[in-house]
Amino acid sequence: MQTQTDPANQVSSPESEQELLMSFKELIPQFDPGKGGLIPALQTAQNLFGYIPEEAMRMISRSMDIPFSEVAGVVSFYSYFSTVPRGRHVVRVCLGTACYVRGGKEVLAAMQETLGIGIGDTTEDRQFSLEVGRCFGACGLAPVVMIDDQVHQRVRPTSIRDIIAAYRDDDDKEEL
Repeated sequence: MQTQTDPANQVSSPESEQELLMSFKELIPQFDPGKGGLIPALQTAQNLFGYIPEEAMRMISRSMDIPFSEVAGVVSFYSYFSTVPRGRHVVRVCLGTACYVRGGKEVLAAMQETLGIGIGDTTEDRQFSLEVGRCFGACGLAPVVMIDDQVHQRVRPTSIRDIIAAYRDDDDKEEL
């Protein structure tokens, strides 16, 4: 099974976050605000931290001489960006029409129960974040769940535990 291991999903400890902020501060000057550098700077922060901390947004604002409100506005506009730590694996349950009609709501409920979190939340161990999607373009395979970039088709509530277990670290599999 393919799982996502890119740096965008790294989990940083509180003590290393200060080190990451210092590293990020050194990277910011390479982004030219006059040539569309804001988005690449935000992408770099997202990849470095796994989310965009407020302090990173403030660094960008100061360094690029862009109002903080503009930086924060861009972050809140694009769904790719997150201001809260996301889990190593992002779970998206489709609730588009076909998925909803074919049991997507029940799949979502089973996912919430299995992970112990609500929509938009991240598990305490930062392994999983749960989101809802409106259409993944796989209506004939409904209901659909995406974990990272892997599509799971014709998902049933009874299969959620097995699907999640495949993404858990070996140390955590017994928790299910």
